[in-house]
Amino acid sequence: MTEFKKPKARRIVGGVDTHADTHHAAVVLMNGRRVADREFSATQAGYADLLEWMRSFGRLHAVGVEGTGSYGAALARHLSSAKVKVIEVNRPDRQQRRAKGKTDPLDSYAAAEAVLADRARAVPKSGDGVAESIRVLHLVRAGAVKARTACLNELQALLVTAPAELREQLAGLKKARLADACSRLRPSADLADPAQSVKVALRHLAARYRALSAEIDAAYNQLKALIEQTRPELLTTQGVGVETAAQLLATCGDNPDRLRSEGSFAALCGVSPVPASSGKTRRHRLNHGGDRQANRALYVVVLSRMSCDPSTRAYVERRTTDGLSKREIIRCLKRYVARQLYKIITRPQAPVTESSALA
Repeated sequence: MTEFKKPKARRIVGGVDTHADTHHAAVVLMNGRRVADREFSATQAGYADLLEWMRSFGRLHAVGVEGTGSYGAALARHLSSAKVKVIEVNRPDRQQRRAKGKTDPLDSYAAAEAVLADRARAVPKSGDGVAESIRVLHLVRAGAVKARTACLNELQALLVTAPAELREQLAGLKKARLADACSRLRPSADLADPAQSVKVALRHLAARYRALSAEIDAAYNQLKALIEQTRPELLTTQGVGVETAAQLLATCGDNPDRLRSEGSFAALCGVSPVPASSGKTRRHRLNHGGDRQANRALYVVVLSRMSCDPSTRAYVERRTTDGLSKREIIRCLKRYVARQLYKIITRPQAPVTESSALA
């Protein structure tokens, strides 16, 4: 009896359209012919079934996954751990969707075809190391900072309509001093009196403000410890603090080698100059793409150097004399900072020896 052999010799490409609860996968041959598509649950067992199903059609060359930074993150990690080449795929643009329609099977086939046509090339972040820990802690801290600002705004807005005696008592106080003063208020038990209810509300807001401040400080210390563990030289670079270092490390991920050059890092941060020439005009414009939070981090570094670093101030004066606007000078400086920090972020880490660990 001759055993049936699956077509293992042929090479295939996979594509996955990811969602919160399910993922839709598709397989195409290297010549572009569509083979099959199927839906799987977004669970660990579902990821294993998806990979086994794809491999049943041949030798898996690569898998294009939509949303590797959101719904497809866990699937991308599962595929990478199984030594499968994962490519990050952007969702089809609106023009293509209007022309070809929108369904999960169509999107999964489009993901596979984007890899096959070499339109999708980006390697996703691995999300399995210290940079991922920095990312989640930085995300929590940023949310706490935003919530604390909202809390302070509510507190100050409440004072606008508070009784005059209470307003005068708290006049001139800002931020932490205002929160401390509100926490010391002693309302009576008569909450039907608006003056007492305002005091209770101010105490609640003050307690929230202080709790958020403690959360922000704790997250800051944790981020600083992680950065010192993985890239301590970042914190000794002019203009780079814990906040900016955390953002840049989170942007690069645990596999910064996926960025093929410092130009790739600059493009990822949105600081690579974009040609904007026409006719006899030869010029470049600002890049409005990339990770805008990483772009903001580089902007903060540049502003710090423009105010404190003598060499940067001399450069600004010279370029201003050359006729460049402040905006163009900042663009050039962000590109320079990106080049400098890329070398630090991608520098191989020295192995930790027993003597250095005990030092």
